[in-house]
This record gives sequence, structure tokens and C-alpha cells, in this order.
Amino acid sequence: MFKKLLAAAAALGLALGLAGSALANVAPDALIKQLSTEIIDAVKADPAIQAGDVSKVITLVDSKVLPYLNFQRMTASAVGRFWRQATPEQQAKLQAEFKLLLVRTYAGALAQVKDQTVQLRPFRANAADTEVVVRTEVKGKGEPIQLDYRMEKAGDSWKIYDVNVLGIWLVDQYRSSFAQEINAGGIDALIVKLAERNKAAAK
Repeated sequence: MFKKLLAAAAALGLALGLAGSALANVAPDALIKQLSTEIIDAVKADPAIQAGDVSKVITLVDSKVLPYLNFQRMTASAVGRFWRQATPEQQAKLQAEFKLLLVRTYAGALAQVKDQTVQLRPFRANAADTEVVVRTEVKGKGEPIQLDYRMEKAGDSWKIYDVNVLGIWLVDQYRSSFAQEINAGGIDALIVKLAERNKAAAK
């Protein structure tokens, strides 16, 4: 399921990322559409990314994705109530390993980007809203894929803190498995588990 989720996210580029200042004061739905196109074009133009080159994907994610992602909130939400129990060092390690886990899965997903297009669903928000949900569909071969975003206002721009594919929110999916690891062996056990998964994926 995660691969399918991130395959869809790859098609939309997680709807994140050019230079933050260039897209300030852009409405959240317009931001999703504009940045999705940028990511799709970047993937189509780079054979190495299409082949799953992890280093190229990391570069793309760092430049295009992270500026518009509240990754700390995403990680904290996935870890749940245990986040407040973690030391600053543990929190930093959790974020680093979680990021690498998503990026490595993202590498495989990006290789699947071919002829996808993005269609925004009806969006309504008030000027005073600081959190919104932008709903979209990814269209290509086969049935359209539902892909929605939870976004928050950060200064004069918007950031994503969760992604929903086919009715399943990414953070909710990870929260369950993370809680099992922490309940069994503590926060350090989760960090070790994530590191092991990342090392195995690297091979």
C-alpha cells in the first residue's frame, strides 16, 4: 500500500517545492497544481530518476519537496504521544530515518511516472483558514487515484503535513506500526528498526 501511495505522491510530487519565496501568497490548491507539474516535468526530463537513482531522488526531494513539507509535524504525528517523551536527539534521529525511509520508497515510485496528469477537485476555503484539505485525482492509465493533502498556513505560504491516498492517510498508517515498535522496545527500538529497514533498502 505504501508503494502505491507514494507512486501517486510521486506523480503529484507531494505537491511541494520550488523556492519557497517564489510561491508565497499562492492559494493552496493553485500551489498543488503548479508544483505537481514541476515535479512531473523534472522526472520526465531525468532518465536517472526514472531508473530509480536514489541519489538523484534525494536531490530532487531536498530541492523540490522539503521546502514545502512540515516534516517535523509529520514525524511527530506518526510517532504520536511518544514524541513528547523523546529527547531532542531521538527526535532528530527519528526525523532523519523517517525521511530516508520515505525517500527510498519515493525513488521506486518516481520511476513509475509516465503520462500522469493532475485534476483538482472542488476546493473551498476562507481567507482566515490556517488549515485546509486539498483534494485531487491523479489520472493516467487505469482508474484515477484519489490523492488529498492536509496543509497548514506557515507565514505567507502553505506546507503539507499529511497525504491521503484512496482514503488512507500516510501518518495514520505509520502511527500504528511505530506504536507497536515503541511499546515493544521504546523509542530507541523504533530508531533501530527504521535504520535497519533503510540499510536493507540500500542494498
